[in-house]
Amino acid sequence: MTSGAVQLGWRRYQYCKSKRNRGLTPPARLTDMTSRFAIHEHHEFLAASAEALESPNLQIALARLGETLAAGNKSAFEKLPGSSLLRDKARAIKDETLAHLDEHLVQLEKAVKARGGHVYFADDGADAVEIVKQIIRESGTQTIVKSKSMVTEEIHLNKHLEEAGVEVTETDFGEFIIQIAGERPSHLVGPALHKTAEEMCQILSERFGVQLTKEPAVMAQFARGLLREKFAKADMGITGGNFLIAETGTLVLISNEGNARLTTSVPRIMVSIVGIEKVIPKLSDLPIFLKVLARAATGQKMSIYTSIITGPRLAGEGDGPEEFHLVLLDNGRSWILGSPMRESLFCIRCGACLNVCPVYRKIGGHAYGGTYSGPIGAVITPLFDGLKENYHQPHASSLCGACQAACPVKIQIPELLIRNRAAQHDQHIAPRGEEMIYRLWSRAMRSPRLYGLLSRTASRVLRLFARSDWLTRLPGPLAGWTKCRDFPVPAKQSFRDRWESLERET
Repeated sequence: MTSGAVQLGWRRYQYCKSKRNRGLTPPARLTDMTSRFAIHEHHEFLAASAEALESPNLQIALARLGETLAAGNKSAFEKLPGSSLLRDKARAIKDETLAHLDEHLVQLEKAVKARGGHVYFADDGADAVEIVKQIIRESGTQTIVKSKSMVTEEIHLNKHLEEAGVEVTETDFGEFIIQIAGERPSHLVGPALHKTAEEMCQILSERFGVQLTKEPAVMAQFARGLLREKFAKADMGITGGNFLIAETGTLVLISNEGNARLTTSVPRIMVSIVGIEKVIPKLSDLPIFLKVLARAATGQKMSIYTSIITGPRLAGEGDGPEEFHLVLLDNGRSWILGSPMRESLFCIRCGACLNVCPVYRKIGGHAYGGTYSGPIGAVITPLFDGLKENYHQPHASSLCGACQAACPVKIQIPELLIRNRAAQHDQHIAPRGEEMIYRLWSRAMRSPRLYGLLSRTASRVLRLFARSDWLTRLPGPLAGWTKCRDFPVPAKQSFRDRWESLERET
């Protein structure tokens, strides 16, 4: 973390604190700053956002995004000749694959089985969990190691397996940290991105009764020793999957840590749970996605580890699992595939849209309440979990288009967010008062005379509350705008008025 990022994050916190006249005082114990919204999924977007804005440690951590991941994404694509055409190609492959997804899934199943693997289709999360439990019972598994997987977070796999008495250990360092802390991932790529180095150090030190320092190498070495023991005794390794290649029955895992390779090669049994939308047709399509995924996620030309796994270990091979089980998860994806929101299934879970989003960079991932956060989370969480329950998420966007510009497959996220908002309107999910306000606004925007009258009235009223060139507190329901920022005083003469006066003069 750069000193500039730390100072920026602290200034943001202090400003919000001074605006509200009520902030949180940083406690002596960093672990006391853990948000209650980081532990469980929830629908309290406004309350969680307010808590996030008041957390100095979170603001410090989020301040790094613009200088690290977001900057890396932009720089990496600028240095890649023809990057826009490459992204168009990746998008076209996803579009074509989804148009014939049923055929590709049949081809994938045949290819996996031909290589000695087992394939299961899970309609929802409960089905997927039960399939994994059945494999555990039949194999006598007691201990499991996992590599990072958002889809297993989506179905709450760890919770269900632990309740069944199975020991499950996350082996990605960030996932390991938040598993110990009892929290959920806050980012698609960096699950512990909301934690500062000091917080990570304290979590490890308190949990294992050691005195560590915040240097990354020190913490990583300590975790390495613990996790190697887990790998050595694990009966099963569970993974997600970045891509599935229908042509060859191949699973592709991409990571920057060696834990994924140990998870897939050391335990006797390997289980991979993958969303059905992760299929691509051919092995020759893979290099296109490898080029765009690494650049979008971390700004690298290529991720450090790309594991290409095709079935269980064969005779004469030195490593790999004895059994390979592939669980293909639907969990609402088929419904999305046949809806106007189909394009959301193009997502390759790179996290690029989170890194550039002005909303995410202020409130972090836990405020969104579900497994997926940021702009893409605001699109798909209401689809998976219901529009009514996630009313605020489609509105948690400035519609600035930064997410679409950063997306490696050019998903039109702003348009999808607007479609979610339209669906809320059609289903009358919005509060009555809000719906009435928008009706009045719509009427005013269609009448130049009414619009002019209202804008002049609003300008004069707002100027009554001004003490300088800025409004520090707006009246009534508009007060939310000025909780963390000031509002500029409207000009004495509007653009429309100036234009009309110029017309009269000429």
